[in-house]
Amino acid sequence: MDLTIVIVSFNTKKQLKKCLSSITEESQKIRKEIVVVDNASDEGSAEEVRKFIKFIKSKNKDSKIKLSLIENKENLGFAKAVNQGLRQFEGGVVLLLNSDTQVKPGALEKLLEFEKKVRPAIIGLKMLNPDGSVQGSVFNLPTAKRAVEEFWLGRKGSFSKFTPNSGMPMVVEAVSGGAMAISREVVDKIGLLDERYFMYFEDLDYCRRARKAGFKIFYFPQAQVIHEHGASGRNLAEKDDQWKRLIPSSKIYYGRLRHYLIFFITLIGQRLKMKK
Repeated sequence: MDLTIVIVSFNTKKQLKKCLSSITEESQKIRKEIVVVDNASDEGSAEEVRKFIKFIKSKNKDSKIKLSLIENKENLGFAKAVNQGLRQFEGGVVLLLNSDTQVKPGALEKLLEFEKKVRPAIIGLKMLNPDGSVQGSVFNLPTAKRAVEEFWLGRKGSFSKFTPNSGMPMVVEAVSGGAMAISREVVDKIGLLDERYFMYFEDLDYCRRARKAGFKIFYFPQAQVIHEHGASGRNLAEKDDQWKRLIPSSKIYYGRLRHYLIFFITLIGQRLKMKK
């Protein structure tokens, strides 16, 4: 396979259908394996995938698209579900893609061409809102110093997601796992995602591990996806539950002491902002 695409779905039936359609409509030159991991959805996402598998087989028996479904009996979270897909990864490049994304025409061909030039690497695609505006998808690896810069000194993008001003490919510190391509050599060397993260921070952690192992992280704005921001994450952990997921992940990523330090910096920064 030229490209394996791993999609984690939890109650995103409508978005997932659009996501799969956008992938299958891409160039037939690319041999694509799509692995959908359903985290015990209760609104028919898995059934939608089964219908899509039948549709692809009936449409073209010689199709270069292979679509498979893994159905979990419970919601395992993002990292564990992604790893289920990664264990089936046999090609040279894997693309982690949120179920609430749609691949723009030509994106996959451009991605594979770029990956050949820079491999082995991690590559983040450009993410767009449904209205065409740009969505932040690049990170500086977060530290206490950068938290002070953003929340106390007002330097946006120091700590939170941002979009580089340059329209050219560039080396960055970390990219969003919502549209992240990974070369085979990276997976072979540093392994799978850390399954202690139910959701949040798993992409930052993976990029940090890759950098420590000597791999580069690229932002590649020529390959683009539309992202209905929050649909997949909102369903994976409803709003009341998001903080319960965020805090444990933060403690794992930073360690307990740094977690509380950054929480304090953020809290003070919010109060300073309210006084202005």
